[in-house]
Amino acid sequence: MDYAKEVLDKIEGGQYNEAKEVFKKSLKYDSDDMVYSLAEELYSLGFSNLAKEAYLNLLKKYPEEDTLRTSLADIAISEGKDDEALSYLGEIDEDSDAYLEALMVSADLYQTQGMFDVSEQKLLKALNLAPEEDVIYFALAELYYNTKNYQKAIVIYLKLIKSGIFDFSKVNLVQRLGMSYALSGQFEKALAYLEQIHEEELDDDTRFQLAITQYELDNYEDAIKNLEKLRDLSPDYVTLYPYLANAYREEGKTSQALITLQEGIAVDEYNVKLYQDASELSDALGKEKEAIDYLKKAMELEPDNMKLVILLSNLYVKYGMSQDNIDLIEEYIDHDDID
Repeated sequence: MDYAKEVLDKIEGGQYNEAKEVFKKSLKYDSDDMVYSLAEELYSLGFSNLAKEAYLNLLKKYPEEDTLRTSLADIAISEGKDDEALSYLGEIDEDSDAYLEALMVSADLYQTQGMFDVSEQKLLKALNLAPEEDVIYFALAELYYNTKNYQKAIVIYLKLIKSGIFDFSKVNLVQRLGMSYALSGQFEKALAYLEQIHEEELDDDTRFQLAITQYELDNYEDAIKNLEKLRDLSPDYVTLYPYLANAYREEGKTSQALITLQEGIAVDEYNVKLYQDASELSDALGKEKEAIDYLKKAMELEPDNMKLVILLSNLYVKYGMSQDNIDLIEEYIDHDDID
């Protein structure tokens, strides 16, 4: 009887309690190869507790199989049991066939702990042992990307793409390369890659970065289109509003720019930057009261922000509101908060 298959069938049918009962039979009666395959499948489906039990059962029979230890370490990491993971990995010798995999798992562990230098050392050691393994290059590129070391990430993403690898573990490498160029300020190179990404593959962050890249290259019309699309799809993506407002302003649409900032404030009423920009635009449109009110609201959020104090003081000077200016500055002088 193939109990392993029955376990998976029960899970697929949502019969989890029955699946657990059949799982016990699988451990007892199925072949070890079948149990190992079941463990792999269970872990991929998110049933790490059952997978762990299967791996432990096999490890008792085959204590020399270090691949089981790397699998158990991987599960321990996913469960937040770092010490347990390190214990399994520490049992794997350098001459083991599973040592390379152990290095990869330990690199993942140290990365989750924020020990990025150690993670890099593990990956570089793995790369030295297996310089032909694309998965190691990909892991290194992702480490550099996530730690904002974009120039190193660019070198590796380019290498993988030139070798014909455009996707890895469901990650679009063209998108990663474009983002890396953009985030490192290399906008012309970034645009060449970001514009290759199909519309349906553009997530919010990538669309935003594409728009910022277009904005930085003075392509305001396309930047506006992408930012408007992002606003329509994800109105809570509050970072878009200042950029969209600035793009409108560059196109001479100052009133539309102010409306955009007001939309942003409605999404995030605690964003000081939005109030500050709204004040500047209101001033540009000759709306003196609104310009002052926006700065006052910003100061309610950050009363010790001296930049806001000076901006408000400058408006009072500009509008000839001397007494208001005196009252404002004296309050800060009395508290010895201003030069």
